[in-house]
Amino acid sequence: MSHKTDIEIAREAKKRPILEIGAKLGIPSESLLPYGHDKAKISQDFINSVQDRPDGKLILVTAINPTPAGEGKTTTTVGLGDGLNRIGKKAVVCIREASLGPNFGMKGGAAGGGYAQVVPMEEMNLHFTGDFHAITSAHNLLSAMIDNHIYWGNSLDIDQRRIVWRRVMDMNDRALRDMVVSLGGVANGFPRQTGFDITVASEVMAILCLAKDLKDLEKRLGDIVVAYRRDKTPVYCRDLKADGAMAVLLKDAIQPNLVQTLENNPAFVHGGPFANIAHGCNSVIATTTALKLGEYVVTEAGFGADLGAEKFFDIKCRKAGLKPSAAVIVATVRAMKMNGGVAKADLGSENVEAVRKGCPNLGRHIANVKGFGVPVVVAINHFYSDTDAEIEAVKAYVAEQGAEAILCKHWAQGSAGIEDLARKVVQLAEGGSANFAPLYADEMPLFQKVETIAKRIYHADEVIADKSIRDQLKAWEAAGYGHLPICMAKTQYSFTTDPNVRGAPTGHTVPVREVRLSAGAGFIVVICGEIMTMPGLPKVPSAEVIRLNEAGQIEGLF
Repeated sequence: MSHKTDIEIAREAKKRPILEIGAKLGIPSESLLPYGHDKAKISQDFINSVQDRPDGKLILVTAINPTPAGEGKTTTTVGLGDGLNRIGKKAVVCIREASLGPNFGMKGGAAGGGYAQVVPMEEMNLHFTGDFHAITSAHNLLSAMIDNHIYWGNSLDIDQRRIVWRRVMDMNDRALRDMVVSLGGVANGFPRQTGFDITVASEVMAILCLAKDLKDLEKRLGDIVVAYRRDKTPVYCRDLKADGAMAVLLKDAIQPNLVQTLENNPAFVHGGPFANIAHGCNSVIATTTALKLGEYVVTEAGFGADLGAEKFFDIKCRKAGLKPSAAVIVATVRAMKMNGGVAKADLGSENVEAVRKGCPNLGRHIANVKGFGVPVVVAINHFYSDTDAEIEAVKAYVAEQGAEAILCKHWAQGSAGIEDLARKVVQLAEGGSANFAPLYADEMPLFQKVETIAKRIYHADEVIADKSIRDQLKAWEAAGYGHLPICMAKTQYSFTTDPNVRGAPTGHTVPVREVRLSAGAGFIVVICGEIMTMPGLPKVPSAEVIRLNEAGQIEGLF
């Protein structure tokens, strides 16, 4: 059976002028800063003017561990937003912006799929409104000012061996992970070892996504620890007088972007930290603004619930004072079969036993999300190859876990295919059963926080960390950073640090390779296993098939 591609469907969209979409939310035209006819930024003055309004209900969409079979988390997020509007609720979708790295690498875009998409799809997956370029420029301005300060005498007495601020770019390029800069003689400065991370792993990205307003943004930028002196005291961004200029570069980027779904419902697309190496949520300012404008706000957290949802709850909700009313866990029959040991090439054949064998991965995520006091429903994202028996096996398993699984056909049918899930979400959200609480208290010691996540969320037996890492955490506690939450950098494919281990493993260990202080963002990054903060391209990157056709249209983006 032949189906239209996502990009073909997106091109056929009957988009409305962005001023009309804003009017649906009561945003006056003078408060929208249009980028063409179909996207706009929302002014800070308008955002300030709605802060006295009550909040709508916040719905989190998360998922099982991703598999090559695909889960469709963003597609379900968009579809649910459309579905809620279809049944008469005033709903707003809040998702992240796409990074060029995975777009041209392996993952593809981040605008949903089928008939549950956010448009304009091509612009969203490429340069969009330039937010990522602004973040890259602000980050690298600070990098340049560090080396420039050292070149002109180093009055701050920065120890060049202890510069912790790396450079970034929004592309997957493994050759830049570790490098030496300032070679070539006296005129080029003092040689030192450094490297690049991908922009979505930048602390500036995290800061923009957690800042409440421009003033808070500039303060957080100033709090960034960029290096240490020989006496081990920290050097901050504000010591280099870089925070003001960085805020200038970010003054437009901090304003949320408004676009629309295929069904002309409002969607905020803003910010984009990765969930495996950063905190994986769209911006606080977009989410909190949407909550003032809609009855329901549907947002997503990156990858599976072990990474994205945990960070959404323990970092974003903690920092912004958010209280989710319900959570949706996206799963597919195909992914259950892969967790049950079926090869990707064989997923088209019915295999109920493999579905049952793979369901414990879903069960683990259900239990984890419930552990935060948030009511859960499972969305079975439908594929044409799914059989009735396989679907019923998933539903039966989820019922045993004390939750309900609902078949969703939004990819093929848009909002009409997800009404049942929308009604269930309303039932959960308005039932008042949410009793949200983070996983750990602020005052818990840092290493104990790491152990709590590893044992309660990943079901590991222990965390392995060298004495130097434990000592570093204790030093940060002594310096006043002990209250910060933990941002785990770990493979998204498994509860373990081995991406090849599927299902719901127990009895494993979590090795900590490195810890980084993100004082401006307000969390500690804990890098586990072989995870990289600068990804590489796959053997056959998507970039090889992305091109313009004879009509000047983009081909191969999906």
